[in-house]
Amino acid sequence: MVTKVGQNIETANAAWNFGGNVPDHFVDHIRHSVPLYAEGHDLICQLSDYFVANNSTVYEIGVSTGELLKKVALRNQHRTGTNFIGMDVEEAMTAKARKHTADVPNIEILDDDARTYHFEKSDLILSYYTMQFIPPRDRQELFNKLYDALHWGGALIMFEKVRAPDARFQDIAVSLYNEFKLANGFNCEEIVTKTRSLKGVLEPFSTQGNLDLFERAGFKDVTTIAKYVCFEGFLAIK
Repeated sequence: MVTKVGQNIETANAAWNFGGNVPDHFVDHIRHSVPLYAEGHDLICQLSDYFVANNSTVYEIGVSTGELLKKVALRNQHRTGTNFIGMDVEEAMTAKARKHTADVPNIEILDDDARTYHFEKSDLILSYYTMQFIPPRDRQELFNKLYDALHWGGALIMFEKVRAPDARFQDIAVSLYNEFKLANGFNCEEIVTKTRSLKGVLEPFSTQGNLDLFERAGFKDVTTIAKYVCFEGFLAIK
């Protein structure tokens, strides 16, 4: 049975995806769904100052509508020879991203999957609430690939929903997140429907689980740059 999850988006049990009419409502939906979503964009733009240089290549995996990549590109428009490449497996999203970024000539949007894509050497790779949708069986291999794609001194910036370290903290986190969504205008049915739709689709790891992925890939310098209950941003430097 298809039901609504807010912002006129409809989905069904264990069937969430980013196609259909989701791209048309994505920005509004995600701003109401993820704490400090816009602030995370601003933080990443500021962090890009430390890694983007002349002739840099910057990637965003899971580019969605291109909002973040465009902000980072405009922040670094004084650089010469830089290339900003966004990729997504959902063609409805990439079509939206191409329209949104059409006025920035050094942005390229690809219909591609980071798991199979051949990366050029990069100074900065972004993953903004994307890795949690990569099947767990493929996640470590992708981390390894991103590490290899970075120049020495380059960075992977990743924001993720995270699970708490034990059951008590997880119960608290879930309750607080539900309160956040209620305060942002979602009703109880929409909250439950969205949760049901994400079964088997969104698979967050704990903070430690993500740190283990970084470490196994080869990253030695990793820190948390943002944290709001069950949402966390990581900065990993090669």
